[in-house]
Amino acid sequence: MIKLHPSSTTSKPIAHVLTIQGHPEYTPEIVAHMVDTRSASGLFDGPTTAEARRRLGGKQGSGGEGFERAGWAVWRVIMQEIPGNDEPMDGAVANGASLADEERHRHVDAVLEAPGPWTGEHFLGGEATRSFLRTQAKILVIGAGGLGCEILQNLALVGFADIHVIDMDTIDISNLNRQFLFREADVGKSKALVAAEFVMSRVPGVKVTPYHGKIQDHPESFYMQFNLVVAGLDSISARRWINATLVGMVDGEDPESLKPLIDGGTEGFKGQARVILPTVTSCYECSIDMLTPPTAFPICTIANTPRLPEHCIEWASVLEWPKTFADKKLDTDDPDHIEWLYQKAFARATEFNIEGVTWALTQGVVKNIIPAIASTNAIIAASCCNEALKIATACAPFLDNYMMYTGNDSVYAYTFEHEKREDCPVCGDNSITAEIKPDWTVGHLLEWLEGRQDLQIKRPSLAYESGKPLFFQAPPALYDATKANLDKPVGELVRAGESIIVTDPGLPFSLTVEVKYV
Repeated sequence: MIKLHPSSTTSKPIAHVLTIQGHPEYTPEIVAHMVDTRSASGLFDGPTTAEARRRLGGKQGSGGEGFERAGWAVWRVIMQEIPGNDEPMDGAVANGASLADEERHRHVDAVLEAPGPWTGEHFLGGEATRSFLRTQAKILVIGAGGLGCEILQNLALVGFADIHVIDMDTIDISNLNRQFLFREADVGKSKALVAAEFVMSRVPGVKVTPYHGKIQDHPESFYMQFNLVVAGLDSISARRWINATLVGMVDGEDPESLKPLIDGGTEGFKGQARVILPTVTSCYECSIDMLTPPTAFPICTIANTPRLPEHCIEWASVLEWPKTFADKKLDTDDPDHIEWLYQKAFARATEFNIEGVTWALTQGVVKNIIPAIASTNAIIAASCCNEALKIATACAPFLDNYMMYTGNDSVYAYTFEHEKREDCPVCGDNSITAEIKPDWTVGHLLEWLEGRQDLQIKRPSLAYESGKPLFFQAPPALYDATKANLDKPVGELVRAGESIIVTDPGLPFSLTVEVKYV
């Protein structure tokens, strides 16, 4: 039972489904109030109101449209049968019917029809542009989480018909409040596979090819097939890897080897979208020093004078856990471990009259969790897809090259051109100079490398240019063989002007460091 679109005819019914959707904590009582309000305002007529109330019973009632508990926030209101159709049509089929209509792209077609004051010099317009977008353009989406779900939806609706998506994660119950392509029955399944199936079921004519695995598992030839790459990642190391890979693929004699990268990221109420043209504009590595360092609390504060709930949680995880469980590593994914930390932190907070220690905060502090905000994901995804459309069709100038969004206290966006770094180890000189004293130990050099904000490395290993190990963090055999060098002066081991090769788990490349003694 569907409400018909005003332009619907008996021979060609166009479905229109009304959905009430709200906060994950909405209960059936709250939604009942919403239905009553719409009824009183005239938005719902009598039969619609009656049908909506009938369906609020959830699994325990006759309607079966929602769970009778907090967390399930979608109640569909079915209002009128399509003429000639004896069977009620569910929401998925109804939406599919409307999206299958050839008029669904009319607003995009209006933009792509003819040149305008802002179209680029390569803009063709008309059927040629529409055909490229819907039959030739191949786009890769990296990540099918909170940002990726929004990106996949937007790309499909704007007209991209050949979309590929890659993600290594499976669906968790905690994802359902913001990753709207998934349902409770999907928990434990591949995000990429479920997202692809969902989008194809709702937008007929769109092909979404899923890949369940790591981006590092695919060779350069895999990425060479795409016209565009859109990244909705939550991992710095993954961003660095895809950035370095796309930069390394560029062949100056082959324009097709340059694959634009559109990178989106969110952090609470903050987010950014940027356009990276490998080797042409600044790359992700050029801006690595803009990353906010993780919050660190002084040991003396958390041990002696805690003032914040976070201090109590850090005390429990950093000091008390190793003292109590000397041979057991803290597993931040183990609920029992989090519960132990919470109890200890709560007791310490009570001792110092500190309020605010909760189980959720405990988990957030030890896992460095930043709350994900669905509205931020939607805004950043919209920006990324807007840039994808502009790059693919040349219908308007694309972003040059960085947009920052802040929604903490108001809605604020700022765009600027992030400049290339001449000494960028990926798109620049690919080396740095270490001006050090000859009596610096190898251990001191390691601390200097780890402290550089523009490198973002944690466990660097060092080798001579020949490949001979100078100091290796792993495997254990190499660590044991080279750890004695940590206390030796660099001046005794490396000649002036000689280079050291630095590798690190967080670096997607080998970094050359030229040693200069001062």
